[in-house]
Amino acid sequence: MNETLTILLAGIFLPLFPLSMVFSAVFDRVNNAWTRVILLAIWPFVGLFIVLSNNLTMPDWVLPLALFTSTLYAFRMLTLREVNQWSGFLATSLWSLLWIAIIHDTQQKLLVFYVISMSLPLVLLAFLSAGLEKRFGAAYTGLYGGLARTIPRFSGILVTVIVAAIASPLFPTFFIMFDLIVESIAIAPYASITLLLIWLLWSWAGARLIQGLIVGRASDVKILDYNIVTISFYSMILLALIISGLYLSGVIL
Repeated sequence: MNETLTILLAGIFLPLFPLSMVFSAVFDRVNNAWTRVILLAIWPFVGLFIVLSNNLTMPDWVLPLALFTSTLYAFRMLTLREVNQWSGFLATSLWSLLWIAIIHDTQQKLLVFYVISMSLPLVLLAFLSAGLEKRFGAAYTGLYGGLARTIPRFSGILVTVIVAAIASPLFPTFFIMFDLIVESIAIAPYASITLLLIWLLWSWAGARLIQGLIVGRASDVKILDYNIVTISFYSMILLALIISGLYLSGVIL
């Protein structure tokens, strides 16, 4: 297969605009939480397999297109109120940056680790979004406020997962972004500046999402909160992510 066609095929799964719209269209039409989880867990691995199995030489247009794709979806996240759409756009923005790691000749094992680290918080967020839909009928910001008082244990996990997803310190994606920025300084300084902008947009969008869900006047309706077993399950996964982030910091720094 022609290398350009192979890259375009991979660009469906490691999103490159406008091929990135394929994932958005598929993800928007999925209503089942488990199907969303499967998509978030498998989709980028297909693209990574295509790239790694064909030993591709990256043309010059891939880097700016990957940065444009990530920036576009990061910016669009600022206007989203539905948690699943927000997660899907963040997934696209994150996965498109894997092209930069590929261009930097990152080791295959490390690329696989990058994919897992980026996708796992999104998988957790898909489950939490399903929890909101089960309790309130929908997962929209502004639809219900004061979750920190209504379901405090659920809210604590939700906030931590969002923080992990937007590449906050100690979580693996933080160190991945740091590495991509440092590696890009010598090769393409504009890429480092763009990555910082993307990181800022993620943080801004994450803060808006948390504010829309957690802050506000609590409802008088009694809502079932997470039990200690469920809290322990999520906490173990988040702790594993933090440990992975610290391990990754020793590998790439």
